[in-house]
Amino acid sequence: MTAGDGNQLISVHPNDLKFIFELEKQSFCDLKVVNNTEHHVAFKVKTTSPKKYFVRPNTGVVQPWDSCVIRVTLQAQQEYPPDMQCKDKFLLQSTIVPPHSDVDDLPADTFNKESGKEIEECKLKVFYMSPSSAQGNSEDEGLKSSSQQSPDSNSAVQHLKDEKDAAVRQTLQLQQELDFLKRRRQRRNDSGFSISFAAFVALIGVMVGFLLNLSLSSPPPME
Repeated sequence: MTAGDGNQLISVHPNDLKFIFELEKQSFCDLKVVNNTEHHVAFKVKTTSPKKYFVRPNTGVVQPWDSCVIRVTLQAQQEYPPDMQCKDKFLLQSTIVPPHSDVDDLPADTFNKESGKEIEECKLKVFYMSPSSAQGNSEDEGLKSSSQQSPDSNSAVQHLKDEKDAAVRQTLQLQQELDFLKRRRQRRNDSGFSISFAAFVALIGVMVGFLLNLSLSSPPPME
């Protein structure tokens, strides 16, 4: 049985283990184990290369319809595998146990097929990725997610962009009017005009500040 098969006691996500491989650096992969039944299900993780990997927890009990996360850590390696190919495999065994069973109290033969118990097995392959290829996959997922935005989301983003552009245009217009009034004041140096000019400049300043804040607070359009 593989991780993608149906009608099993537990399901595992993702369907395989992918590690970013760098020399002398650890790497990890998280597996989500989901109990698909109304029973308590115990699991155990085995690997063909136990010295290369650190698994926690490697044994556990998942309550009905619940889930848990298993972290598999690839220990730091001193050399690259040939062609970055990995032949390691993992096996996740699962079986139904009595209600409220504790992992520390499981019998030694819990996962022994010869005991007559029904033991399900899920096989997981291991893949190594270079840091550059892992980054490329991440960017592809981001572009795919962006291209699949709903029409409503795209419309809202466009609306915000239009509002921001309009605010910027109004701000520039007000700044031009303010510069014009300053030049005009320099030509007309009477006290009555100075008072009205000061009041108008204050009003323009408040409006410019408000529009600048509006344009800066609007979120940028999504690429």
